[in-house]
Amino acid sequence: MIKVKDSVEVALELDEKSVYSHIAHESAEDIIRIISAIDAERARLRGIEVYYEDDWDELIRERIRKGKRHTAFDFYNPELLEVWEEKVKEAKRYIKLSKYLPMTILFFTIVTAIVTILILVPVVIVGLATLPLALYFHEMFKANADLRYQELVQFFIYELKELIGKFGLDRNKYKFELYNRDYKGVKFIKGGKAVVE
Repeated sequence: MIKVKDSVEVALELDEKSVYSHIAHESAEDIIRIISAIDAERARLRGIEVYYEDDWDELIRERIRKGKRHTAFDFYNPELLEVWEEKVKEAKRYIKLSKYLPMTILFFTIVTAIVTILILVPVVIVGLATLPLALYFHEMFKANADLRYQELVQFFIYELKELIGKFGLDRNKYKFELYNRDYKGVKFIKGGKAVVE
């Protein structure tokens, strides 16, 4: 008599690494694109000239509109997309604040100069006293944006390391561009590329 296995028994006998290795490979490739794209944005924010282009945000938005999430997010860890989107929103908010708040303070100083001319009372001193705040806020918000990008890249480096380890992928096949060198768990190799340790 032939024993027929049910789907649960068959699923339990499958080797997870071999079944999912193709999807894990695609997910790892997607994650290295994300790491490079975010680090390139961080480098630009720091004033480093970067030639890396990858409109990753637009690709994700297109996939979501079509009802398809990214393979890395579907297969490996669906919460990655929410973490990524939240951190990028925070960083972009800080970048806007670093531009507009100092401009507002500068505008206030100009208004106080005009008021001084009109009423002949040195109100401009109040405006001039706020100018150091413009520089302080500019640097503070820029540093906060930089920190969000740094945290996000570091987070994805750890996720990539875990994915490679879990599915036995060859880490040397997943080289990525890094312009900043303050990340943990990476090894820089020739040509400015990096791999996870």
